[in-house]
Amino acid sequence: MPGPASPPEDASLFRQEVADVVALPPANRAAIPRPRTKPVPRQRLKDEKQALIDSLADPWEILDEGGRDAMESGEGLFYARPGVPAAALRKLRRGAWVIQAELDLHGLRSDEARLALAEFLLACARRDTRCVRIIHGKGLRSKNREPVLKLKLRHWLMQREDVLAFCQARPADGGSGAAIVLLKSRSRQFPE
Repeated sequence: MPGPASPPEDASLFRQEVADVVALPPANRAAIPRPRTKPVPRQRLKDEKQALIDSLADPWEILDEGGRDAMESGEGLFYARPGVPAAALRKLRRGAWVIQAELDLHGLRSDEARLALAEFLLACARRDTRCVRIIHGKGLRSKNREPVLKLKLRHWLMQREDVLAFCQARPADGGSGAAIVLLKSRSRQFPE
């Protein structure tokens, strides 16, 4: 709200009082605008954190398309993403692809193995590596002598978009203690 109007004689009196005032010299400084801090998307960060927690959760059982336990049916480590040619999976199962890198998960706990797998696959993507071997072990030293990482590895690999197919390794490449994984190429994509 504007204040009460001052009488005209007040304005002339003010000009008389400040008549001998001299303006200060310019400061000779550059006027640099300060960058504004970006807003923090708190809800998106919460959502991403929850999605990471959910993605690290493992299923209690892994079922194949028919609802049977995939490990009992003998199909536990054979998978091809829809759109991947059957010939690519056949070549993978026969050992026709050259194994370009290897990851050994022996002795790791589940959470450590999951992180090691993620880092390994990211490094493979940067180098455009196509075929890798992941050694998960046969579970001979685990509780109940069950292959814990083998069960989890299948689930983890199926969640990743960069994994086209995987299968149990041939006996010469590690047999039931390893998996051979075919990864997407940055330069060549299979039709989907």
